[in-house]
Amino acid sequence: MNIKEIREYASIMEEMGLTVFEYSSNGESVKMERAAGKPAESGQPAIATQAQGDWHDDAAPAPGEVLVRSPMVGLYYSAPGTDSDDYVEVGDTVAAGDILCVIEAMKIMNEITAECDGVVTEICAENKQVVEFNQPLFRIARSHI
Repeated sequence: MNIKEIREYASIMEEMGLTVFEYSSNGESVKMERAAGKPAESGQPAIATQAQGDWHDDAAPAPGEVLVRSPMVGLYYSAPGTDSDDYVEVGDTVAAGDILCVIEAMKIMNEITAECDGVVTEICAENKQVVEFNQPLFRIARSHI
């Protein structure tokens, strides 16, 4: 990612009145933030960059467990609608291909599915939370069937 691209993102952010902007592509990501209603002192948002996949070792799955990670940056939804039950809860048995959640990215709803048969042992994100690429979403204990 070069400075020209970052300046273009900052211009878009200013033009649209955004206070937070995140973008990831080809192993690079950028996150820009500024106080609501005020430009940063330089006139541009403060910029922080972070390499994708920079997660702590404690996120590693235990033996016999699968860690489902976010394939993109977006908004995490635990249910198909505001009046609907969550797709899954801790303790639920899931089959490979079952929908676990939806991540909204660029106005597109992306279904995240179970990679294996098993039991959901942990849900690592909260409804309507912004999630990052490679962020842990679920832990699933594999079924030995």
